[in-house]
Order: sequence, then structure tokens, then C-alpha cells
Amino acid sequence: MPTPHIRPARLDDEEALGRLDRATWSPLHAVTPRPEPPYAPFFSEQHPLRDSLVAELDGVVAGYLRLGNATPLACNSHVRMVRGLAVAEEARGHGVARALLRAAAEEARRQGARRLTLRVLAHNTPARGLYESEGFVVEGILPEEFFLDGAYVDDVSMGRSL
Repeated sequence: MPTPHIRPARLDDEEALGRLDRATWSPLHAVTPRPEPPYAPFFSEQHPLRDSLVAELDGVVAGYLRLGNATPLACNSHVRMVRGLAVAEEARGHGVARALLRAAAEEARRQGARRLTLRVLAHNTPARGLYESEGFVVEGILPEEFFLDGAYVDDVSMGRSL
């Protein structure tokens, strides 16, 4: 398998990223309902083009990461937050998510950030292991924050210094 190539998202990625987002939806990580037609655009005011990094394997979109401000507050402008991460099923296990996380940390540093944070559901063990291996630590837990598939699930806040 080739090395993932990470680049900024382009407008012509809209369709591929939307398909990827829908294909990777899972109660393991999603707190929103399963997407149903008509599908919302991938890029929006809430998720602008400039906030997305794209991973390609052999020129094919294999994953994405949305990186944004943690809050709109000026006093918090030194913190960036991972606001979404998805990897195509066929590309998993080939370093795509790790490459996206590293590129996000580099981009956050370029933007002047001092910290990178994210939220992950407690039962998403594979993601938590990846984040920990990339230097993220648990900074807080909101017990039973979500009710998903008939069970209460903790919301875990993780972060790392840049």
C-alpha cells in the first residue's frame, strides 16, 4: 500500500468526501443520526472548505480530517480541535488516520495554535488507542453524555500540546 498523501481539501472533493462521510457513518463514533437523502453538502458554513485536510492513496480520496477552532472566543484562539476524522474501510490499517492527525498538528502549529483537542466516544477503543499513540491524553470525561443504540456512552475529551 502506498504512503498517504495529505493535502488541503478542494471544492471538487465535495462529492467524494460526502460519499466517504456517509459510507463511514457508524454508531461507534457518530452521535448524529445516519445520513439520509437528501444529503447535506459536505462543505458548509459550519464546515468550511478551509478546515478540511484530505488523504489520498494512489490519487484516490481515502480519508479526511476537519480541523477548526475549539470555540469562537478570542481568548481560546490558541486551541484547534479535530472536528471530524474518517478513513475509507479499504484504506484502514495503512496509516491514513495517523498521517491526517500528524498533518493536522502541523497545520495547527502553522496557524499559531499551542494545543490540539478532540472528543471521542468512550467505546471507540481503536480511535482512542490511535490518539493516545499520537500524544493525546484524556483531559475529561462526561459520563453517559449520549444515548446511542440503547446504551449510555461517555464522551471523552482528549488533548495534547503542540
